[in-house]
Amino acid sequence: MVKIFMQTEYDTQESEQHLFSESDVFQYQDASTGQRFLNFLIDSIVIRYTLYYGFAYLFWIVLAAVDLEYTTWLVQNLNQFALLGLGYFVGCLSYLTYYTFCEKVFRGYSLGKLITGTRAIRQDGQELKFKDAFFRSLSRLVPFEPLSGFGYSPWHDQWTKTMVIKSR
Repeated sequence: MVKIFMQTEYDTQESEQHLFSESDVFQYQDASTGQRFLNFLIDSIVIRYTLYYGFAYLFWIVLAAVDLEYTTWLVQNLNQFALLGLGYFVGCLSYLTYYTFCEKVFRGYSLGKLITGTRAIRQDGQELKFKDAFFRSLSRLVPFEPLSGFGYSPWHDQWTKTMVIKSR
């Protein structure tokens, strides 16, 4: 689907210098479901093997530095439920950090989006603000949210008024 946006000089509130005139028209083509799935796959692998294990390792290093005896007791007495909860917390922290950082700092790109030639933007055609990137990341943590990607627009796009487009 191709989306066309016309940006007027009144659309930019952040700067006094207007870069676009009323005649500027932008066309965007939505990323395909296959591209979005590949984005998810690549980014999930990066998150799992860098941030997830990195955060878990740092957590245990900091905990051991603070109190080694408590850390030893904790490792010996953690049950599976507590370990699962700790793993879920580290996973959520990894997702929030990776997607928020990448989509804001790299102007809508993550490693997966960069490889597949796609980019996340706001529905009004502007690049993501920190708030947009954070709430996109936060909404990805909703259970069954990945299953919403088989329709026209996944929940994290609908709820945050963003979209993923082809950038090349």
